[in-house]
Amino acid sequence: MTGTALVALLSHWRRHPLQLATLVIGLALATALWSGVQAINGEARASYTDAANTLQSIASASLRSADGGTIALADFTTLRRAGWTVSPVIEGELSIGGETYALQGIDLLSVPPAAQADRFGVRRDGGLDPVAFLVPPGQVLAAPETAELIAQDGRLPEVLVAERLASNQLVTDVGVAARLLGMPDRLSRILVLERQRSGLAPLSDLVPALRLETQGQSTDIARLTDSFHLNLTAFGFLSFAVGLFVVHAAIGLAFEQRRAMFRTLRALGLPLGRLVLLVAMELLLVALVSASFGLVLGYIVAAALLPDVAATLRGLYGASVDGVLEFRAQWALGGLSMALLGVFAAGSRSVIRVALMPILSVAQQRAWARASDRSIAVQSVGAVAILALGGAVYLGSSGLVAGFAILGAVLLSAALLLPALLALCLNLASTRAQHPLAQWFWADSRQQLPGLSLALMALLLALAANVGVGTMVASFRQTFTGWLDQRLASEIYVTAGSESEAQRLTNWLEPRVDAILPIWFVAGRIADRPAEIYGVADHATYRENWPLLVKTDGAWDQVLAGRAVFINEQLFRRTGLGLADTVTLEPGWQLPVAGVYSDYGNPNGQAIVSIPALKARHPHLPRTRFGLRVDPDDAEALRTALTREFGLSSDRVIDQATIKAFSMGVFERTFTVTGALNVLTLTVAGFAMLTSLLTLASLRLPQLAPVWAIGSTRWRLGTLELVRAMVLAALTVILALPVGLALAWLLLTVVNVEAFGWRLPMAYFPADWMRLLALALVAAAIAAMWPAIRLARTPPLRLLQVFSNER
Repeated sequence: MTGTALVALLSHWRRHPLQLATLVIGLALATALWSGVQAINGEARASYTDAANTLQSIASASLRSADGGTIALADFTTLRRAGWTVSPVIEGELSIGGETYALQGIDLLSVPPAAQADRFGVRRDGGLDPVAFLVPPGQVLAAPETAELIAQDGRLPEVLVAERLASNQLVTDVGVAARLLGMPDRLSRILVLERQRSGLAPLSDLVPALRLETQGQSTDIARLTDSFHLNLTAFGFLSFAVGLFVVHAAIGLAFEQRRAMFRTLRALGLPLGRLVLLVAMELLLVALVSASFGLVLGYIVAAALLPDVAATLRGLYGASVDGVLEFRAQWALGGLSMALLGVFAAGSRSVIRVALMPILSVAQQRAWARASDRSIAVQSVGAVAILALGGAVYLGSSGLVAGFAILGAVLLSAALLLPALLALCLNLASTRAQHPLAQWFWADSRQQLPGLSLALMALLLALAANVGVGTMVASFRQTFTGWLDQRLASEIYVTAGSESEAQRLTNWLEPRVDAILPIWFVAGRIADRPAEIYGVADHATYRENWPLLVKTDGAWDQVLAGRAVFINEQLFRRTGLGLADTVTLEPGWQLPVAGVYSDYGNPNGQAIVSIPALKARHPHLPRTRFGLRVDPDDAEALRTALTREFGLSSDRVIDQATIKAFSMGVFERTFTVTGALNVLTLTVAGFAMLTSLLTLASLRLPQLAPVWAIGSTRWRLGTLELVRAMVLAALTVILALPVGLALAWLLLTVVNVEAFGWRLPMAYFPADWMRLLALALVAAAIAAMWPAIRLARTPPLRLLQVFSNER
């Protein structure tokens, strides 16, 4: 009996291959979107770990300059002579063939052998040769795909392939790095190795200008990027949920089609428990097959999007992420688990409905419809409860998780309320209809709502996500563009190679420009967070252009007099500081807050004081960067003159337009992934409508045949089916608009503040909403076109056969 029952259940899919394809494709797409996002996150985190393990695992701490600049080689010599086991490191960026690479110079003689060949995965018999690495011209280690690109650069020595390096990372000897980066006798930091002799002189006495930074105090890239990855995970989960609606709809319709089969099997004596077990095994088999396809698709999606994610993380956080995707068991098993949980969630409801209904009730035509009506009522109550719970979480707690909790509550409650709201609209239209055919049209649309509700929920979520994310991105773009115009007031930005060169440049520039604005800063920690303290000169450029969100009376006068400080919005929100509150910039240096300025794109805190106040605290701070105010018409000529007179490279003399173009490029690539996920979710929602309409088409003949029999043509019925899909899509768009705007508000005022520390003004873009409405109608028309044409071409004999069977 069990084998016969299993064959009977599986025969349904043989007779309905399109429905099986719908189920497999829907689950595969859901798994692909989720596993693709997890693959991207996993690759990024693996890159953080590899970068951290390159040298940090052999060092307990690092010594850095207290003012954020470079370190004199003499300090390293002092430490070695005093008996400290330390190792020099030079770090910087090197441009090769239009690409920027993170170059790291190390000293193999002062690090243990464990930090050598095995750590980098060098391809060479016997591992890394320290002699060839150290003796000029030396060697450069690079990832396999990078080695081929940079091997022909004349500045570089021999290039070795290192399997464990990121694609944008280069490693060489400190001497080679110093030459390539133009840093003679300077270091970026000094590693303090774990094992030290006892009785050594204190570091504070030997190198008082350096500060000791332990691994726990150092800037943790993985922590900084957690908010980015959490946002990406949230969008991936939303995409998975939209795809899951396709699966839910396909399973639900398949169960409805097989209600007579269930009745027959039960009547023949198959125990209910065994029937449920066989159905569960069937769904498990489908889940495994679909998940396998989904993992392959997820790998393809992740591989396509990873380069943009890597560029975003490098631009926003300075994080080194390999642009090449590796297959990792963690995200593959995670995708498989999500697929199994998704099938369980999608199929459990239908199984429970069969299990709880009496044998004969399953065969009754209206039994499932009545169950659907009760389900809509239960969904509505559940939606209100979920929204209330989300509001309670939002009011009672804070943090990024709480922000996503209220965001998820809004989306889920809106999806659950959709069938009830659509039913209300259709009932209202039915009561106002006068023509009999119009009355039938609205009543029939109401009757088809249970079968289409899941597809329409998926469409609602996809549309709301498009409206919400689109509004956020457009608001960000509008605000960011205006902010760049304010912040990048200087026409040219110059970086000198040394302070002596900076002095020569200043002397040459003074008679040729309107103003020379120093860009001097020191790195530090404010409120136990990484921060930078900048100095500003007393010039009208800052008073007229610097974007202040809030300020006290006479704020600029107080700051330029050295009596107050400006802080960026990130520091303002994360520390809870208010105007006139005192902030500790450094031990022994406290100033009241005179204003708060916007600082988009910066994950860290920042403060601004006057140049004299900064120089008084840090007399030896680096003074090599400055902005030039000049007539815009003369900017290009001045840039050319600087390059000719002083031999400055293009990356050390940058005009305002170049910086703006670079910043906007980083911005656009930042939202490439979310934009791609929005397109994918909308595509999946359109596919959900197509599959639901195709499946319902075969079930609707008993409702359509009588209308055809009393005089309506098949083509007219097909046209009404097309109109029905477009009307439901239009109503869904109208209901999705307020949900999307609520989503945008939450992203801008809650999630963005918690994740990045800044709040953006919300702008409205009606033209984008109209385009989205048109896109949704086109998607609905495309989805309904095939079922409508199939109905219009249905042979009359098949319609007549409806009346030969008792329904």
